[in-house]
Amino acid sequence: MCGNRLFFENSVCVSCETPLGYSRAERQIVPLDAETGTYTDAADIVWTVCANLGLSGCTWLTTDESGLCFSCGLTRTRPNDADLEGIVNYAPAERAKRHLIAELDAVGIPILDKRVDERGVAFDLLSSVAEPVTIGHADGIVTIDLAEAEDAHRERIRAMLDEPYRTMLGHFRHEIGHYYESFLVADDATRARYRALFGDETEDYHAAIDRHYAEGAPADWQANYISQYATMHPFEDFAETWAHYLHISDAIQTADEFGILRTVDAASFRELVVDFWIPLSTALNMMNRSMGSDDLYPFVISDPVLDKLDFVAGLAAAPA
Repeated sequence: MCGNRLFFENSVCVSCETPLGYSRAERQIVPLDAETGTYTDAADIVWTVCANLGLSGCTWLTTDESGLCFSCGLTRTRPNDADLEGIVNYAPAERAKRHLIAELDAVGIPILDKRVDERGVAFDLLSSVAEPVTIGHADGIVTIDLAEAEDAHRERIRAMLDEPYRTMLGHFRHEIGHYYESFLVADDATRARYRALFGDETEDYHAAIDRHYAEGAPADWQANYISQYATMHPFEDFAETWAHYLHISDAIQTADEFGILRTVDAASFRELVVDFWIPLSTALNMMNRSMGSDDLYPFVISDPVLDKLDFVAGLAAAPA
């Protein structure tokens, strides 16, 4: 290896042309044998690049006989090869999913494969070329509309719903929040704290949806919620808060890695947000404005939202 900086999706070093793969077990980009295209780890286990390298740009390594890495193996449904538009949009969706899984690994949140554990998760990455697709989560199945990979489509929906932020990665982070809520908020004490922060989750969900889209968010929603969508129902408030926990965690880790922040040391997630994230995101927003772009993080974090973020971070840190 030549010492050139590598990035998460690199399949080859652009400087010395060494073939590369991502070892999830080691959380490292590793060099492959140029002749065999394999990587042998310290335990003499031989790994190969995922079979989806050509289809979706996946560089993750696998020992699975199917040829698929852990991340690609979680995809239960994808577009058929004849759906050219769906296949084009499939690659950025899988890239966002890999990012999500690597982030969950980094913060120590286990993610289970539904094929081997009924408590696990699976993903339906569906093309809405032929029929509408509803993004959502149910019983461990996360459904994503691949059209959200298209900037024009996503921006149209974002503007229609008056959202400040909408990305493919954001969808994955939000929907996986629903999945984790289903078994992290389990005991009576945790449920009581959850209800004190987010409200009574037994409220009729479909009635809440109808009310939200008919009446909109309360005028003072920013005093208690991270987004207008979070005001719809406690389930959505939790999922939005979970997504922002991941947004913030990942952004701070990236800033730390690039030396933008000093090594971060905080006693709680609340302290991390107040002492590091708010100053950093404010500076980044001003940088974006200097370039004539929209704010990078267009959200207000109130004290009640800080309480919710701290609660979610505590759940994420608890033993699974």
